[in-house]
Amino acid sequence: MPKPQETAVYTHGHHESVLRSHTQRTAANSAAYLLGSLKPHMKILDIGCGPGTITADLAALVPDGHVTGVDREPGILDQARATAAQRGLENVDFAVADVHALDFPDNTFCVVHAHQVLQHVGDPVQALREMVRVTKPTGFIAVRDADYAVMTWYPLVPGLDDWLNLYRRVARANGGEPDAGRRLKSWALQAGLADVTATSSTWTFHTPDERAWWSGLWADRTVASSYAGVAAEGGHATPEELGAVAEAWREWGKQEDGWFAVLHGEILARKDT
Repeated sequence: MPKPQETAVYTHGHHESVLRSHTQRTAANSAAYLLGSLKPHMKILDIGCGPGTITADLAALVPDGHVTGVDREPGILDQARATAAQRGLENVDFAVADVHALDFPDNTFCVVHAHQVLQHVGDPVQALREMVRVTKPTGFIAVRDADYAVMTWYPLVPGLDDWLNLYRRVARANGGEPDAGRRLKSWALQAGLADVTATSSTWTFHTPDERAWWSGLWADRTVASSYAGVAAEGGHATPEELGAVAEAWREWGKQEDGWFAVLHGEILARKDT
């Protein structure tokens, strides 16, 4: 029987505008719900590690343990290794992996963590089953994903409604689920987990610097990343429509009263003994 493989396309790709966002992620702003459960000796698997900023933070928090960061894209792992090296971390390594079929033995890790991953995979329940398999008995499975349908902003720049509708169409056409946050508990139960704590948290952008950063990366992503190519090639939007969405982002970013909130669903589950 062949291994299950990734069937979804990573909607964002690894354009500079995407990495501009990913490199701002830390354990504090993206995994706070997990941090109280960490112990210095723990062995952690960080799935979908990208440029490795969260991975490096986790490694610093388990100085007597070890963190393995994995991603399906080999190229991004060079940046992750550089991130760890710059911080002088020696208890971390990186490898290519498919979350649907992890190349690790059963019961290997104390914690298996995935941030903004399940919204992009072809079979999130199978992914969670694999995460459970490689977790030690009584260990933790920690997952956090955004929920696009409930992102909210002010002022109500009309073109941002077009952005949200477009993004959700493209993500689903790629095989993912952009409204993953609300589904995490359901997926965890389907994967056989019983001890599941579900929470939520937000990112909020409102200062001039935050507005400029958030609006700028989405404006650039809309016209220059692989997402833009998929949107146009898939017939979801014309280049002119993508340009209009990018301009709406820039317009929102100029508003002194601009405010944007991203809701995330989170689960912290305990594997049975």
